[in-house]
Amino acid sequence: MNQKANLEVFAETLLDLAKKDNDIIVVTSDSRGSGKLTQFGKELPNQIIEVGIAEQNLVGICAGLSAVGKKVFGVSPSSFLTARSLEQIKNDIAYSNHPVTLVGISAGVSYGQLGSTHHSIHDIAVLRTTINNISVVVPSDNFETRESIKEAVNYTKPLFIRFGKKPMQKIHNDNDSFKIGKGTKIRDGKDILFVTTGETAQRVLLASEILEKEKIFCSHINLHTIKPFDNELFLNSLSKVKAIISVEEHSESGGLGEKCASLISQNNIQIPFKIIGFPDEYMINGSQSDVLDHYNMSPEKLAKIAKDLMN
Repeated sequence: MNQKANLEVFAETLLDLAKKDNDIIVVTSDSRGSGKLTQFGKELPNQIIEVGIAEQNLVGICAGLSAVGKKVFGVSPSSFLTARSLEQIKNDIAYSNHPVTLVGISAGVSYGQLGSTHHSIHDIAVLRTTINNISVVVPSDNFETRESIKEAVNYTKPLFIRFGKKPMQKIHNDNDSFKIGKGTKIRDGKDILFVTTGETAQRVLLASEILEKEKIFCSHINLHTIKPFDNELFLNSLSKVKAIISVEEHSESGGLGEKCASLISQNNIQIPFKIIGFPDEYMINGSQSDVLDHYNMSPEKLAKIAKDLMN
């Protein structure tokens, strides 16, 4: 069943929380509309600040507001937020330990035909591997989105949350548990382990259904938090499967797959493993779905890769 885009749930949840807490402040960089925050601005005009297309300024203002006790959400397209303002994230937020929540919107290849200048396939890598003291969360569905924003309000360290644009299928029940830093097991099987983060979880669910019809039974863990990583869940999921595939709407370098590869290597585990992500190239233009399909993230291609890996 289609639900809403995660961005819509983010905006609705934040508005509900901010109505009860006037210390919640949103800072946007010409992104009120694309961040689904128009209604927030109408209802709470004194709790939103627009800085224009000036991502470095956005991060600095967020840090200053946090320093005087505000609960700050800086909302900006992920490709620009994590490139133009990286120095400010490093020094003003992470090094200074201000518990700001930076929200990267239109992440991955959500911008579709606008192409490589707008794609955000580096954001997880740069924050996971080069910036200390910042958590990275990539929700897969409306439930994870809602719970991550509720937890972010009182989170005590810097936080980055990443959203795409498309309506999401329901993966979780509303009474499931959620905690930043802990992944979830979506499916249990004995053959292939799929590891996902964010919205690729939806495509893996469909691939698992294809494989089950061919008597190939998949495990699936979803690691909504890339940093800190749930090492325990990941390593404990390896013992009864024959091969592993990680799937991410992100570069193959520096993201989910490379974190998994590091853990496999450091723990001397011998198992076939494949990273599915974007290669080191300027990508084709097309819709988000076209781009994902081209780079082997259609359910059908994922199922074929799984079968080939087991042979």
